[in-house]
Amino acid sequence: MANNRPGASRAAYYEQIARQHMAALWESLHSLVPKAPQPKARPAIWKYAQVRDLVMEAGGVISAEEAVRRVLVLENPGLPGKSSMTPNLYAGLQLILPGEIAPSHRHTQSALRFIVEGKGAWTAVDGERTTMRPGDFIITPSWTWHDHGNPSMEEGGEPVVWLDGLDIPLVAQMDAGFAENYPEATQPISRPEGDSFARFGHNMVPMRHRVSDPTSPIFSYPYERSREALDALYRNGELDDWDGVKLRYVNPATGGWPMPTIATFMQYLPAGFTGRAYRSTDATVYCVVEGTGSVKIGSDEFTFEPHDVFVAPSWEPVQLSASKESVLFSYSDRPVLAALNLLREERS
Repeated sequence: MANNRPGASRAAYYEQIARQHMAALWESLHSLVPKAPQPKARPAIWKYAQVRDLVMEAGGVISAEEAVRRVLVLENPGLPGKSSMTPNLYAGLQLILPGEIAPSHRHTQSALRFIVEGKGAWTAVDGERTTMRPGDFIITPSWTWHDHGNPSMEEGGEPVVWLDGLDIPLVAQMDAGFAENYPEATQPISRPEGDSFARFGHNMVPMRHRVSDPTSPIFSYPYERSREALDALYRNGELDDWDGVKLRYVNPATGGWPMPTIATFMQYLPAGFTGRAYRSTDATVYCVVEGTGSVKIGSDEFTFEPHDVFVAPSWEPVQLSASKESVLFSYSDRPVLAALNLLREERS
């Protein structure tokens, strides 16, 4: 029979199937299977000069002990209310003041700390402490006890700020989040500082080491070593038209990513560098270590200075330029996309 009122008939049908918790795929197929990524996250930048006072002011609003982690979340304007920088990644600026302890806990989310400002504070991971210095990249592996502390002012302590990067949104999407507080404010220290680096940081591993954890056994990557490597490669003439000189951090025991869900990078852009545009399906968060320049992300353009944080969503074209020699730290969800065979890149 001819259907003289297809719109009304379909609407009635859709109401029927909805009562059975079903929906018509043909009504949403175009959005569920798009021709190209349609990220809800938006390009954005947080100018450190504009937010620094707010970060420091948090020190008078709440103590590190009461807050557990005194952090201002960097929330992507395209993902309001989700405490997310990208669909898979979280970012926040954490402050610890002289004499404070951020109490020990552990969680299934993997975390990184990239030190933005200040020195002398420490973080402890599974029985070993490391001292924080600007530009250092520090790992907190999944389900490892970790606490942070800062010497008193009498002992030379100063305010320290770092960028937190975690896979919180990804773990939440998988309903795999667990957390536990340690019974004391700090965990027992069982190894001297530098022990993990001595074992794994010199292109060697202990004789009978067996890989049982995908996370790097080194949990602190000093900036001075990263900077030295970038400088040496630049002096040797290595300069990519898109990235300048860019290196990825590795797990020295496997050659893979330092963390199973988060990739981390450091890159150098010489003064006057104008990069070509590229895009990738891994969304990337950048933190400026040194220098000044600009970045085009899609139709947006931002100027950057030291300590600024900006984000490039999935598949948005990115073009970097440097007015002064610059160093950028970045992290992305590349390991997840690569493992699922969803990583795609395009260089123009």
